[in-house]
Amino acid sequence: MKETISVIPKPVSINYTDGFFKASQIPQVITHNSKTNKDEEYKLIIAQDKITIEAGSPAGIFHGQQTFRQLVLSEFKDGQLVLPCAEITDYPRFSWRGFMLDCSRYFYSVEFIKDLIDVLSLHHINRFHWHLTDDQGWRFPAAEYPLLADIGSRRINNRLRGKTFYSDGFYTENDIREIVDFAAQRHIEVIPEVDLPGHASAILAAYPELGCTGGPYRVEDRFGIFEDVLCAGNDKILDLFAAIFDSLVKLFPSKWVHIGGDEVLFNRWEECPKCQKRLAELGLNKTPELQSWITQKLVQILSKHGKIAIGWDEIIDASDKFPLPKEAVVMSWRGAAGGIKAGNLGHQVIMTPNTEGCYLDYKHIDTKEEPGQLFEGAASVYKTYSMEPAVMEMKNQNLILGGQCNLWSELIYAGKIAEYMIFPRICALAEAVWTPKEGKDFEDFSHRLEVHKKRLDTLEINYYRGRLK
Repeated sequence: MKETISVIPKPVSINYTDGFFKASQIPQVITHNSKTNKDEEYKLIIAQDKITIEAGSPAGIFHGQQTFRQLVLSEFKDGQLVLPCAEITDYPRFSWRGFMLDCSRYFYSVEFIKDLIDVLSLHHINRFHWHLTDDQGWRFPAAEYPLLADIGSRRINNRLRGKTFYSDGFYTENDIREIVDFAAQRHIEVIPEVDLPGHASAILAAYPELGCTGGPYRVEDRFGIFEDVLCAGNDKILDLFAAIFDSLVKLFPSKWVHIGGDEVLFNRWEECPKCQKRLAELGLNKTPELQSWITQKLVQILSKHGKIAIGWDEIIDASDKFPLPKEAVVMSWRGAAGGIKAGNLGHQVIMTPNTEGCYLDYKHIDTKEEPGQLFEGAASVYKTYSMEPAVMEMKNQNLILGGQCNLWSELIYAGKIAEYMIFPRICALAEAVWTPKEGKDFEDFSHRLEVHKKRLDTLEINYYRGRLK
């Protein structure tokens, strides 16, 4: 017999065979390749004499190992491992099972990121979206624009009393390669994000000539959306884009690059003679349409590198004259509406609606004692678990790649606070994008979560322990 289990296994409900596997040490897992019809599918067989993992791909083998690792974390006690003999067959519903970490607003250490990636892999998360630039900091070196790292990575830290103190920094090329390689060993693809053309204060602080007013600008220490963006009428921004992506593609082998595109304010473009001249030259009627022209340029530059652009759902706005190229992927964050529109236009879509429990900087429950924000209400574990990527209003549901949770770090100024916000909601998201829709059962999940918390305890992960609804 075969049994399909969810991301958090049911140790007491797996298909038993006669007897139990007992060992004083964790046994070596014997892997075996087999042909399967589904990508990432695996079979885990626990017998009295051996443990076998069968899969048709290295990723499938790895997922089988992680399920076995979960069982070991549950059942290895006092130097003794006791597992029920079983046969488990499993595979994911969606190919994109993602998590985004904002390292612009809080500069997380390399070791923290690696530890987090390792625990994400235990949950079969396979995409790490790395938010590397924003108004509050630029976090990687770009060879032709050294001031991005030298100036754009430093800001005033108002959390320290006494005197003005500049803090933060950037990830070196070696840091980035270390994280990318570490993730690849765990079958997690690292997707970098450079937010363009808005959220650009750190860029403008380093290169003020790229703004509409010329400054003065600063790397922001405040929380918010700012008027100063890259000047759409300045051809030098195209040189910047090309140079940034030249640096990125050497560091990130992922076929995707996230270009941001969210929350661009158009005040400066309305007032800027260069931008208005560009508007007239392009035959555009409304200033917001300039963003679709910039987006098209960004997609084209990445395409020359063999990369696929991903952008927040604003990249499909005001795009009648300069339509979003078909290969570009839309990440729907302002609810599901952007994803529905993008899918109906023929774009692949990643669902991460802030209205459906995907924003992990939101409070777990609505109380002043809990850390986090309440922009769209609390994001309970139940709300995250209930997120459904396959939105029925979308005509082409085959274009939905999957779903993702995001942690924005305006208020999350330490790794242990980040863990508290991430877990166990990422456990819920992992199951929501892995398990078939008809197999989802929150009450069952909540019971298994109690077992899973013991694994998180063993791994010394800080997590929210309150009510789930």
